[in-house]
Amino acid sequence: MDATVAKSSTDKKTWDGNNRPLNASYGKMMMWFFIVSDALTFSGFLAAYGFSRFKFIDSWPIADQVFTHIPFIHGNFPMYYVAFMTFILIFSSVTMVLAVDAGHHMKKNKVIVYLFLTIIGGLIFVGSQAWEWGTFIKGSYGAVETNGGQILQFVKEDGSRVALGDFAVPMHSERVRQESNDGIWYESEGYKNSVTLEEVTKGFLADESLLIRTQILDESGKPTVLSRAESVAKLKANGKAIVEGANLKHNEYGTPLFADFFFFITGFHGFHVFSGVLFNIIIFINVIIGTYERRKSYEMVEKVGLYWHFVDLVWVFVFTVFYLV
Repeated sequence: MDATVAKSSTDKKTWDGNNRPLNASYGKMMMWFFIVSDALTFSGFLAAYGFSRFKFIDSWPIADQVFTHIPFIHGNFPMYYVAFMTFILIFSSVTMVLAVDAGHHMKKNKVIVYLFLTIIGGLIFVGSQAWEWGTFIKGSYGAVETNGGQILQFVKEDGSRVALGDFAVPMHSERVRQESNDGIWYESEGYKNSVTLEEVTKGFLADESLLIRTQILDESGKPTVLSRAESVAKLKANGKAIVEGANLKHNEYGTPLFADFFFFITGFHGFHVFSGVLFNIIIFINVIIGTYERRKSYEMVEKVGLYWHFVDLVWVFVFTVFYLV
């Protein structure tokens, strides 16, 4: 009986609000609760991506053939820029560790330097992701969408991609843009492609060296390239519309689901990184004005560091599942 009373008394003393369970402050405990719940959210998104990819495994776009761009440089550099973004974010996690360690030793100037480097790394990553979004939306080559919703890409005999504008034959005609106030359209006319299906078809038929590559993968895991005769028949019989770039409805790289997941998962993670940059800036300002020196504690740097390490770790999983696998 006495032992039971003693145990209850000890539990009450530990959890009565005046102590630190697990030797962690209230703020750090709440940050860990948030991280665990957010990790479950990201896990659900990545699991949904995995199920969708498995369902459309025979027609899912290959990341090496989609993310091939580097700012201000023309060419085919598969995954190079995404790898650079990943390196920058991981490096910023290292500088955050150094900032937290400097805070533990009450070294204000070092905290300022390492937090500043962390903020710069975060801004580079967010800016790079914005550029990647813009490139993905704009597209590089263009494609033809079939009546069944599949994508037809154009290649040379050696398998290299060809942009629609490189072979389309211009067909000049007077074109009037329709607006909603004309009374014949329910909505204003949307984005106008750089070429028409008729121009692409005419140019394709005139160039014997062009072939069509479908989004269906062959036994080696590469998109199927049709013969010249099959390509001509496919374009004439199934060609429906021109697709340039990607959005939530159309995707020149393959199934629209790929673009949907790209925008949602990378956008959600990018929002977390942008939020982390804002948090770091606020903490950075407080460090400069000496707020934590007066408190004799840099725990706020440690708490925002936990969040920053979390978004870095999530990106490692996003990078692996979305870009590499």
